[in-house]
Amino acid sequence: MPSQGHPPPQGGQQHQQQQQRAFQQGPPDRKQYPPNSIPLRDLQNQQQPQSQPLHLQSNQFNNHHYGAGLGGVDSDDEVRPFANMSRNASSDPVIDKGKGRHHGHGNPSESDSDNFSDSRSERVLSSGSLPGADIDLFGPFRGPDDGRYTGYSPSSAALLSLLEHKRSPLAGLQYRYDNSPPAPLPGGNVFGDPQSQTSADQYPSWTIEKGVPLTRQEIEGIMLDLTRKFGFQMDSMRNQYDAFMTMLDSRASRMSPAQALTTIHADYIGGENANYRKWYFAAQLDLDDHMGYHSAPLKNKKVNRNSMVPQPGAVNIETHDSLAMAEQHWKARMNQMSHFDRARQVALYLLLWGEASQIRFLPECLCFIYKCAEDYYLSPDCQRMVKPVPEGQYLRTVISPLYRFIRDQGYEVQGGRYVKRERDHDSVIGYDDINQAFWSPEGIERIRLRDKVRLVDIHIGRRWGALGHVDWDSSFRKTYIEKRTWLHLAVNFTRVWIIHVVMYWYYTAYNAPFLYMNDTTDQSGGVQWSIVGLGGAIATLIMLLGVFCEFMFIPLTWSNSAMLIQRLILLIIVLMLNVAPAVYVCLFNRTGDTSLYVGIGHFALSLITTIVFAIVPSNQLFGGNSKTSRKNLASQTFTASFPRLKGTERALSILLWALVFGCKLTESYFFLARSFKVPLQVLYDERIPNCQDKYLGVTLCRIMPVLTVGIMFIVDLVLFFLDTYLWYVIWNTVFSVCYSFKLGISVWTPWRNVFSRLPKRIYAKLLATADMDIRYKPKILCSQIWNAVIISMYREHILSIEHAQRMLYQQVPSENGNKLSLKTPTFFIAQEDSSIKAEFYPHRSEAERRVNFFAQSLATPIPEPLPVDQMPTFTVLVPHYSEKTLLSLREIIREEDQNTRVTLLEYLKQLHPVEWDNFVRDTKIMAEESSLFNAASGFGLSAFDSDKEHRADDKNIDDLPFYSIGFKSSSPEFTLRTRIWASLRAQTLYRTVSGFMNYAKAIKLLYRIENPEVVHQFGGNGDRLERELDRLSQQKFKFVVSMQRYTKFSKDEAENAEFLLQTYPSLQIAYLDERPPEVEGEEPIVYSVLIDGKCEILPDGKRRPRFRIRLPGNPILGDGKSDNQNHAIIFTRGEYIQLVDANQDNYLEEALKIRNVLGEFEQLHTSPISPYSPQMSSEDVPEPVAIVGAREYIFSENIGVLGDVAAGKEQVFGTLTQRMMAKIGGKLHYGHPDFLNFIFMTTRGGVSKAQKGLHLNEDIYAGMTAFNRGGRIKHTEYYQCGKGRDLGFGSILNFNTKIGTGMGEQMLSREYYYLGTQLPLDRFLTFYYAHPGFHINNIFIMLSVQLFMFSMLFIGSMASSVTVCADVAEAGCLNLVPVFDWIKRCVLSIFIVFFIAFLPLFLQEFMERGFVRSLIRLGKQFMSLSPLFEVFVTQIYTNSILTNLSFGGARYIATGRGFATTRTPFALLYSRFAGPSLYLGMRTLIMLIFASMTMWVPHLIYFWVSVIALVISPFIFNPHQFSFAEFFLDYREFLRWLSRGNSRTHVSSWISYCRTLRTRITGYKRKRLGHPSEKLGGDIPKANFWFGSIMAAIAHAVAVLTLLGFFEALWALEAWNASHAVLGIIAAISVQRFVFKILIAVFLTREFKHDETNRAWWTGKWHGRGLGSHAISQPLREYICKIIEMSMFACDFLMGHIILILLFPICLIPWIDRWHSTMLFWLRPSKQIRAPIFSAKLRAQRRQTVLGYGLLFIVVTAVFVMLIIGPIVFSKWMPHNIGKIIPV
Repeated sequence: MPSQGHPPPQGGQQHQQQQQRAFQQGPPDRKQYPPNSIPLRDLQNQQQPQSQPLHLQSNQFNNHHYGAGLGGVDSDDEVRPFANMSRNASSDPVIDKGKGRHHGHGNPSESDSDNFSDSRSERVLSSGSLPGADIDLFGPFRGPDDGRYTGYSPSSAALLSLLEHKRSPLAGLQYRYDNSPPAPLPGGNVFGDPQSQTSADQYPSWTIEKGVPLTRQEIEGIMLDLTRKFGFQMDSMRNQYDAFMTMLDSRASRMSPAQALTTIHADYIGGENANYRKWYFAAQLDLDDHMGYHSAPLKNKKVNRNSMVPQPGAVNIETHDSLAMAEQHWKARMNQMSHFDRARQVALYLLLWGEASQIRFLPECLCFIYKCAEDYYLSPDCQRMVKPVPEGQYLRTVISPLYRFIRDQGYEVQGGRYVKRERDHDSVIGYDDINQAFWSPEGIERIRLRDKVRLVDIHIGRRWGALGHVDWDSSFRKTYIEKRTWLHLAVNFTRVWIIHVVMYWYYTAYNAPFLYMNDTTDQSGGVQWSIVGLGGAIATLIMLLGVFCEFMFIPLTWSNSAMLIQRLILLIIVLMLNVAPAVYVCLFNRTGDTSLYVGIGHFALSLITTIVFAIVPSNQLFGGNSKTSRKNLASQTFTASFPRLKGTERALSILLWALVFGCKLTESYFFLARSFKVPLQVLYDERIPNCQDKYLGVTLCRIMPVLTVGIMFIVDLVLFFLDTYLWYVIWNTVFSVCYSFKLGISVWTPWRNVFSRLPKRIYAKLLATADMDIRYKPKILCSQIWNAVIISMYREHILSIEHAQRMLYQQVPSENGNKLSLKTPTFFIAQEDSSIKAEFYPHRSEAERRVNFFAQSLATPIPEPLPVDQMPTFTVLVPHYSEKTLLSLREIIREEDQNTRVTLLEYLKQLHPVEWDNFVRDTKIMAEESSLFNAASGFGLSAFDSDKEHRADDKNIDDLPFYSIGFKSSSPEFTLRTRIWASLRAQTLYRTVSGFMNYAKAIKLLYRIENPEVVHQFGGNGDRLERELDRLSQQKFKFVVSMQRYTKFSKDEAENAEFLLQTYPSLQIAYLDERPPEVEGEEPIVYSVLIDGKCEILPDGKRRPRFRIRLPGNPILGDGKSDNQNHAIIFTRGEYIQLVDANQDNYLEEALKIRNVLGEFEQLHTSPISPYSPQMSSEDVPEPVAIVGAREYIFSENIGVLGDVAAGKEQVFGTLTQRMMAKIGGKLHYGHPDFLNFIFMTTRGGVSKAQKGLHLNEDIYAGMTAFNRGGRIKHTEYYQCGKGRDLGFGSILNFNTKIGTGMGEQMLSREYYYLGTQLPLDRFLTFYYAHPGFHINNIFIMLSVQLFMFSMLFIGSMASSVTVCADVAEAGCLNLVPVFDWIKRCVLSIFIVFFIAFLPLFLQEFMERGFVRSLIRLGKQFMSLSPLFEVFVTQIYTNSILTNLSFGGARYIATGRGFATTRTPFALLYSRFAGPSLYLGMRTLIMLIFASMTMWVPHLIYFWVSVIALVISPFIFNPHQFSFAEFFLDYREFLRWLSRGNSRTHVSSWISYCRTLRTRITGYKRKRLGHPSEKLGGDIPKANFWFGSIMAAIAHAVAVLTLLGFFEALWALEAWNASHAVLGIIAAISVQRFVFKILIAVFLTREFKHDETNRAWWTGKWHGRGLGSHAISQPLREYICKIIEMSMFACDFLMGHIILILLFPICLIPWIDRWHSTMLFWLRPSKQIRAPIFSAKLRAQRRQTVLGYGLLFIVVTAVFVMLIIGPIVFSKWMPHNIGKIIPV
């Protein structure tokens, strides 16, 4: 609203003052302007009488040039009407179904004809009809700028001038914006904080006028009293008071205050879904409340009954015999509780939770502490207390001892600092073990004081005081043993193995009767039935294996052992029943009817056994746990309270898996099992003729076909597993696509009328119109929403001014000229009417994507929004470690390093040319605006004109600085604009913060629109209105960034953080502040601190903390992120929390949907009946929604092939997969950008888990915990956030490695044990195939490749030794034709399994962007060789999980999310990927060469592509890999990498790489020993610097020559038969790998962390190297190492050269570097990254180096080629009888 009644001008700021505004002072204030300039709105105020409406005069809209078809005011018959239908009818199938409004009679739908006019031009009410209430379409954008560039952009006046009438604002008058601070309000802050608002402003819904049950002062008094009695910190109390009041205020805004307090108490303490209540009964505390643990099932307890006094309100113990009666008594007690006690109990819990630090990860431990505190509060001792408890006593006596126990489990002190213990998870008592001790009375009974007295023997009122004397070290034990072994899969996924292995047995045994039947004697069929029926015995054996393994993982208490032994005995009985009939039929009676009947009965029993074991969870076999018995209540409550699926959802889940396995079993039978019959029979009957070995005779020849059959059998079994995942992907995709049709989020649902109905849907679905005082027609209200969205896009430079003008609603003169009419943009109709030709945004631009999704999303069912002042409060939490906050000017205009060929700014300009052009034009506007400080000539039209004739002159000489670096003046406000532009297109924290601050803008915008009377109330005072809107947005929305390293920031990082605070004063930063200890020698003191942009800046430059809470110690005990979230979560506010990573983005149009998203938690419309009322039964209480997931748009897509592949995977997982998973109850929590139910999650362990290593993928554990404890997890299709993904080869694979190793840790976890052994079959399969099944499938894919190649060795050996014939009856030949057919089917199966991965992305693109776009995207990926990348990624996943389950080592990997334009040296790529992939690829390549030489079939081409991908992918996707000069410079660096590190330490060397590989098995020595012995060694002269290197070079050269000579000798011994020589190499490699692994595992001790032993070996100097006494034993150890290292060096030398030789021919292709860059970056050749520029001297040096090493490379290549080609070309001259000459 324009301001009215401003005081006379007081003089303006001068130009110099504007330009002197420094970076640290935040964005320049656009609220003041110099003389002779005036924003449009004040000009209007002075030109209009005070009584006129506050909108533009008609003469300002005379010139509208929209181009063809867009000009002027269209008549009614020229446009398509909105709708002409009745109020109750809707042609949109989702309108009536999706709205679900509670006020149906007064709610206008989106198709109401009364609300929307039939024409695009609608008259605005005149001033006489409703004084002061006219709508200003651009009201929210007048005054100070609030875009993502904050004050570093053209003023709002200049912007609105362009948007409203396309010319510069007139100059001549001064403008003054009232920037005076608000007058102080009466009253004061509760805690005297002068920077805070008063409580009346902070908690407007919790006032006496609203009838609150307790005043704020009374609640404050409660918390002060609790602080005095329990010793809480004052700052913690202030923090929790604010949190409690915010929660009360949030709920009281939409329900009565009494109901708000009651529901909060029910959620925290006493309600049906309260975790405390569940724990209270699970731990049998209702019995303890009467008389200790007298009735608990324990032995040898001595209870002092004289000290036991029943708690007030307790009933006789007899009434607790029934759990139902106990729960009924609990509910009655809660119902009778006063509001004071409810508030006190919640306050006590919050105060305990607020200082609990790491104990917040232990929800039941916290419940126990709360119970002790509550009992103490009710005891006479507490009531008689006079002297307050010292501040911090709770932290010192209760929390700190528990914290120290947790810390000491993982860390120990060495050298005065904490280092991680060398313990694996099975030796660490972790968070879950500690927490689980409080689940049952048996666990609590083990808690003893230091004087050995049990805590339960102490009266309940005195236990609080005894907590400080507990011996926690002896109170806990392992409750689940996370032993690092593959056997977890046998326990957790037993049903998967049973289904597949048994069905495979059925198929194969049925189709291979020739293996076990005699054609002449076994005619009855009983033997076949019985052999097939042995599948039941196999199922039982698998179950037995699971039970035996279970003994390893659960502690063998009496109850656990009894349960397992009982299950073991019963399974043995079942096994005997399944084996006995086969023994009878096969051994005693193979013929006759009896045999047949027994066989059929055996098969029936087998089917029953298999079906039962496959369907029934193992934990429920043979008498499952009763859900109502006290004995198993804890396990049921905390591990198996899975949320129920509705009838239709459960039916959908069962149907999905019925279709998956129906198709899978049918296809597998015909394609795998039945087709395997012929090759199986051929090989089984085959005997190799003329086969004789000198030592083994014919034995090996006889078993060769049998061994081949066995390997083929295993290959088929692996493919049998892969088929299931194939059909799962297919059917899950089909179901998801069909569901997307139903929701209306597909472009193939034309009946949705996405764009023509968009204005109505904005009104009906985004605005809370049910209770709104309708003064304006809906079209007027929705126009403000639409204009806000378009202007935000213009401000972000994704729309040009011309496009924005065409898409905005405009006020134009009506026909009579006395009124203004509202002109609807033709955009809505043009999108669905091809006859209207107009461009509204660039094709396939970001603006098009965002507008399309916004329109499409509103066509889906969306929950009804509440009015803004009734919406719940929520917080966005962003954990931050070292991510970039804001890019510096140096980072964006200089190359990153010498290997980078482009500056970041230049690269971004290539990626976003249109947005850069818009930015430059905007910058020129700002420059023109600034020029008014010196001249009063107005804005130059060159910057504003949108006419095309001026466009040609934009890029004149004077404008070159703008187009090159974005600014001409170096003043901070211009340079910072360029930095912000680049930061908003990179993955920075500024992009995240500015994006999610759109929530505040959305809240203010919605409130203005829905409450126009509030705008009118302020009478044009923009400042007061803005302050009121700020207050409201800050009441409903909080933003916390947890900056773990804030106090350790560099100067630049600290300045960027301060810039954030000044730009967004409401932003809060939580950080850790470490201070020196109070007593020297003790541990440092660590505080959790909160600041915001309103905190006072102290003289030292720091801000005065708003809260400062002491912690028991350093909270970062895990992998970092979860601990960082946990320390900051106490500063979050409200009912919900959104978890966001520091590489995400959000948009205004998505932020407008926040009320709808929060409605997904189903808590906005609660029942007015008290949750404790007898009328409310447990069935009436719905299962709570714990997590609401959201879509992610990966904004790093289309940034090259790798970025697009990574984005595509994330896109598919976050949309297509999650859509179906949420529907059938399989979705978990994946971190971002999910919304969480704050109370539900924080009372159940927090938003993530934090045990180091085990909880590497910390987010998913919170999802599993919520799922196990009854929380529903939903997914929204209509809301999305932006998300950045890795862009480079190395960073993507680092991320994949982190995910893979994290999955390995998940397989060890108890959560997988709970889910795998307790979920119903359909939900278990959903969980398995959506999570671990994906990774196990990758393992099976790579296993199938290796097993297939292994089978090819056997088949090829037979094929190369004897003649292959087509008739088995012929003598002297082998019939391998059926085997060749089997090979072709296997190749086809593996090919399909690989390429089915592209189906979901294709269909996702097809559904949301159309057929052409999907073809283009996949076509670009395929042309960019993405299948090679997919093969490599599959191996990386496989290697990471195999390595983790074998050796451990899971850790957080900082992947890095920068733009991948830097070339990585060959040696670095080789060392990074040799272990995970290159070695395997080369071994497989040698086997493939042998197979191709012996039995070539065209199908092997696919394997050639796949195997080559394993070897060369890192180099194919390396930027500028094929630059000719860089190739030879790489070769020089590779040779240096191989040779250095033997005389002096070098991190980047082959020997360092080799030692690192070894330490995976050997490990490092704990300490560096022997420093004192260095003195005893005397002054030993230092060896010659080059001596060690020379000796190492000689040894390595000998090793290489020896290996080459060995190959040639082997070839010669095989009479120059190449295939035999290759087979010999394969055998030699296998034997050598086996021997080396034995040597490393058995004979090598731990490795020193330094490399002195290696240098000592080559120099011969062992003393004086810090080895101490190890100098005696190390030479022998090093000798073994050198045996291994020589072979490894020769291998790496040859492998590196082979790869270089394979890559070199590509370098010879003309312009290959340009085409290769086009493939990687998807940039047109005209926009290619330039070649680097070097000085003349450097160019000469490079030429000389390239020439020298190029010649060396050619010589080495020629030698290699001659060693291979020579014997083939000159074979006739080669000796062929060496084997006879040399006795072998």
